[in-house]
Amino acid sequence: MYTRQICRRVASGASRRSFASAASKESSNPIAYLVGAAAAVGGLAYYNSESTSKVASLEKPKDVDQALADLKQIVDSTIAAEIAAEKEKFAKYWPRSIMILFGPPGAGKGTHGPKIENLMGIPQLSTGDMLRAAVAAGTEVGKKAKAVMAAGGLVSDDIVVGIIRDRIKEEDCKFGFILDGFPRTLVQAEALDKMLSEEGAAVSKVIELSVPDSVLEERICGRWIHKKSGRSYHVKFAPPKSMVIGEDGKPVAESMKDDETGEALMQRKDDTSTALVKRLQGYHGETVPILEHYAPNGVVKSVNANQKMDGVWSEILAALSR
Repeated sequence: MYTRQICRRVASGASRRSFASAASKESSNPIAYLVGAAAAVGGLAYYNSESTSKVASLEKPKDVDQALADLKQIVDSTIAAEIAAEKEKFAKYWPRSIMILFGPPGAGKGTHGPKIENLMGIPQLSTGDMLRAAVAAGTEVGKKAKAVMAAGGLVSDDIVVGIIRDRIKEEDCKFGFILDGFPRTLVQAEALDKMLSEEGAAVSKVIELSVPDSVLEERICGRWIHKKSGRSYHVKFAPPKSMVIGEDGKPVAESMKDDETGEALMQRKDDTSTALVKRLQGYHGETVPILEHYAPNGVVKSVNANQKMDGVWSEILAALSR
């Protein structure tokens, strides 16, 4: 009972760090060690069914040493399971993954990018978002970008690369990151390579979502976006739950709401058949040569994105594996 009471008291707010400070060292204070161990169990989802059943089966300890031994066994087995799971993930997808996600407009980057983020635990970095964040934060590079934009100019590649350099030093990029929207040209790719080499890194994976041009018009013209999150919907293939079709056979704009937040969806101004022609010309003329640039490094993987989403995701998983 003494053991269980301590565990219940500590588990709700406990973490691995509690264990590191109170229990990982060979403390001369058995009570401190016991509390630390209980904290660790709490921080490692102690109340899951497996751990709860183990604790429930503990006999009443004769003394603190016995309680400590029982808890240590539970903690060790739980930590070992977590370590094994992380080792499997590292073996399959890492070392540090620096990924570029390519594809023409409507290929599915907005659909599959967040899934890759969740799978690998690395952020998807949009140059637009990074630029706005740098300007808002008033960083050195952000100030340069703000001055250029205030003058009505285009932000140079050097400034964009500088913003990426600053961003990837943050903690969430420790295991890697996904670049979305950069590089768009061969010159930008070469500038990115130079910056990464100075950091002792390199692009480790380039995934191209391949879709025939003839298929893209239907995808693009039916697309609706949740601006804040980037979640993508489609009136035919992935409609929001709120969608209402009007008498003209088209969705009623006011009914297009994000499934998660209920906020209004929007259509991009360039999501039209006329704009698509120009966008595809730009993609094939400037972006595709980047694939040829990285191909000799053996890091380019092409995914057939002209199939059902489950099939696309299966190919992406295969492409992500080392």
